[in-house]
Amino acid sequence: MNVKQPPHVLSVQSHVVSGYVGNKSATFPLQLLGFEVDPINSVQLTNHTGYKCVKGQVLDSNDLGELMVGLRENDLDHYSHLLTGYAGSASFLKTIAKLVTDLKKKNPSLIYVCDPVMGDNGKMYVPNELLEIYRDDIIPLADIVTPNQFELELLTGRKVNNITNVQEAIKELHAKGPQTVVISSTEIDKNLTTVASTLKDGVMIKLEIPRLPAAFTGSGDLFAALFLAHSHLQGSIKPALEKTVNTLYEVLKKTHEYSKGPHEDSAQSAKKIELRLIESKKVIENPGTELVAEIL
Repeated sequence: MNVKQPPHVLSVQSHVVSGYVGNKSATFPLQLLGFEVDPINSVQLTNHTGYKCVKGQVLDSNDLGELMVGLRENDLDHYSHLLTGYAGSASFLKTIAKLVTDLKKKNPSLIYVCDPVMGDNGKMYVPNELLEIYRDDIIPLADIVTPNQFELELLTGRKVNNITNVQEAIKELHAKGPQTVVISSTEIDKNLTTVASTLKDGVMIKLEIPRLPAAFTGSGDLFAALFLAHSHLQGSIKPALEKTVNTLYEVLKKTHEYSKGPHEDSAQSAKKIELRLIESKKVIENPGTELVAEIL
């Protein structure tokens, strides 16, 4: 009797020893939702860059290539999904493009979810040359892409000030290749809004997110992982987006409440606001239904 295998994700993004960004944000939620996860760490750092000191190592394109050779030689490169996040160099990102092509040869139905991590709030925190590679080489290979508002503007060369701008920019991204485009967060009419569109259903939806008075690191990485999971589990975009955003909002609320509580005097402010993922286990497994998407 053949035993049905769980979906299997190769996740290529950053790693921190302490805290929750990149693969540390993505792996635990995906596993809770029934996914096997093989993480490759594009960087290995002590902590995210919001702390006063950061130490660690950077994986280069040769390192990534060597890991993939090992997986391929042992016939371990069978994946249902590929998830990519932070990449720190042009050569590493170009190697990811080759990786997508190779994995899709092995499994033509593989779903590639690309979080094009370049920056936020008007500021890039990767080399400028990565933008052209994302736009011309990576995005056309992606099945699902999850930029934030700033990254959407970079990828399309359009300023996004209202919902009509968002819709036009999303259509432009669709034209580059991705079947599903999800803007993880936009500032529209002073509201925090996520907008999602899929060519499969021919539908575009939006969901307004209550604003919390705090800045969170790793929330975009968590968003991409949750949307990968729920788009697979739900099969259609509206429930996938609702489960993703309700989960994320509950995690962020729990994190914000924790940050306001009593802490040791030596605790850094960055540590107080690390995502409370472990405490959110039940929420991740069974998200609420408070936030509802509407069709545009």
